[in-house]
Amino acid sequence: MPSTTTARNTPVRKSSTKASPRTPDAVSLLRADHKKVSELFDLFEKSRSTAKKRQLVAQICQELTVHAQVEEEIFYPEVQAALRDKELVPEAKVEHQSIKDLIAAVEGVEPYGEDYDAKVKVMSEWVKHHVKEEQNEMFPKAKKSKLDLVELGQRLQSRKDELLAQYPTSH
Repeated sequence: MPSTTTARNTPVRKSSTKASPRTPDAVSLLRADHKKVSELFDLFEKSRSTAKKRQLVAQICQELTVHAQVEEEIFYPEVQAALRDKELVPEAKVEHQSIKDLIAAVEGVEPYGEDYDAKVKVMSEWVKHHVKEEQNEMFPKAKKSKLDLVELGQRLQSRKDELLAQYPTSH
């Protein structure tokens, strides 16, 4: 089943292949990340244990950091080239930076006080906003483009695995 790739950072054509259960297409993989982080934020909101909050925030920060990095390194450049986009991707990058700033404010910090919970809550709200825009605007356009989302998903998963291996423990 042919898949034609072109020069680096040039979109690849859609192939007739379907994503295998082990390697989802790029949009499915990113949606799964969004769902996982949303569930972690829900658990944080319900938690009353300082130790549990600490563990959840560490996991949220790790998931968001890796997710943002694979999007910025691989997904966004491909989407931007395929769509000739000058709005969606730059806006998404700015949103990522705001989320990274909040990650820096809570990562490795003891979860005491209203300020800490408020920062995590605001991070959750920004992530939800960002996810909504990606899922309602960017992903549908990417699906309609000539991008080979299966091949792109494989690249995203490979890079994600590489980055997660750099963390001391995986959750």
